[in-house]
Amino acid sequence: MSQELRFCATHQWAQREGANRVRVGISEHAAEALGDIVYVELPEPGKQFHAGDVISGIESVKTASEIQSPVSGHLVECNQALDAAPELLNDAPLETWVFVLECDPAELDEEWQDLMDAPTYATLLETL
Repeated sequence: MSQELRFCATHQWAQREGANRVRVGISEHAAEALGDIVYVELPEPGKQFHAGDVISGIESVKTASEIQSPVSGHLVECNQALDAAPELLNDAPLETWVFVLECDPAELDEEWQDLMDAPTYATLLETL
């Protein structure tokens, strides 16, 4: 991936694309904790979300979980490939995105600072 990934404590990753777009997926830790993912609930684009809002859900053979938005923004795209192949999130969690948000650049710059870089996220995982 070309841009640095940032992480939130709820185990989503975020990747900036330009000044106002963010691609979001789940961390390797989340994929491992869920086990075999069998379904990803993809929301309809068009809604506005705030950082921390639940945007979609994931079901695995073990449990169901929520995907929260790491930043505030307008949902513009979902990864339709996950409808037919939700296991892509198990196979390559850091390369498989779930949705894309279009954000206010000033708000995004501020919220981006609240997300963890990879070393900080790794330290968090050591405490779990």
